[in-house]
Amino acid sequence: MRTQLRLITASIVALSLFSLLGETIPAADAPAKPVLKITPGKVIIPFDKMQRPWGELISIDLQTRTGKFRRENTDEVINFTVMPYAELLHHATLGDLQDFRIGERAIFRLHENEKGEWVMLTYIQDEMNMMNGHGEYFFVEEIDAKAGKISTTWAKGDLTFIREKGVVIETDKETRFWKAGQPAQFSDIKKGDKLRTKTHGIGKGKVRMAWEIFLDDESLNKFRTEQKAVHAQRILKEGAPGYVDEANGSKLILTLFNEGEDQVNLLKKGTPIKVASAGIDRKASSESIAGKVISLIKLGKQTQVTLEMEKQGDGFKPTSLARLWIASERK
Repeated sequence: MRTQLRLITASIVALSLFSLLGETIPAADAPAKPVLKITPGKVIIPFDKMQRPWGELISIDLQTRTGKFRRENTDEVINFTVMPYAELLHHATLGDLQDFRIGERAIFRLHENEKGEWVMLTYIQDEMNMMNGHGEYFFVEEIDAKAGKISTTWAKGDLTFIREKGVVIETDKETRFWKAGQPAQFSDIKKGDKLRTKTHGIGKGKVRMAWEIFLDDESLNKFRTEQKAVHAQRILKEGAPGYVDEANGSKLILTLFNEGEDQVNLLKKGTPIKVASAGIDRKASSESIAGKVISLIKLGKQTQVTLEMEKQGDGFKPTSLARLWIASERK
């Protein structure tokens, strides 16, 4: 007992000395935060290490899902590989690579590959989506009708945040104007108007050349609604895409990407489905196999679904791609 008292007393004295000397007692080491990195067959987005430059789309290869864009601040040409689960946000909603026009200005979210190259892409966000999502507009300050230019302030709709002043929107003979969801004209734009746009580059520098100028939310939302319908029909035809997590006899586990939400939201335990393996272009590459849903788990924006299949498919390998349909919608 006396030995224990002496040890306790010594500890108290040591703590007092640390306090008097202004020293900090080191805490136990906190567990290291796992480092996220792009991993084949896994939906991983390294938010702690990314680049999100504005750029002008130069090219897209739909077969290999690769492409190039030009950084508008430096004119550097960047090669990119689109991850199978990448969010491709077009007309302010979900889309796919074929929706984007060459020359389109967008934000490209990049991550490093195993060589440290910033080429792995996890989203392309078009200008409409960025501004709609942030509640931002171009407030018209000056109009040069002869030159077809509009000087604006880029800010939130209530002006509580100003992102940039002196933003010039250029127009040409290809520019279309929209008001109340109907075609309009350059002359319909007035000082103080709140605009949103879809713009493209000109091959060099930072230029906003407008393809579309929306004078109101109604016009933008019309484009958005049309894109939603196009995407929904595409998913209905091509199936909801996802990774194969496990293939074990009649048991198949998939992680379905959020772009297939129209199909995924209809799934529940017992729903009859069909699944086919898919290639690098994400197109179905085999005959579909019937099965049913056993369980679903939401994983953030993705959904993990466990399936009981009528037979085993040779093409279903962990980390490979697959497409899923509700059976009644798959011919």
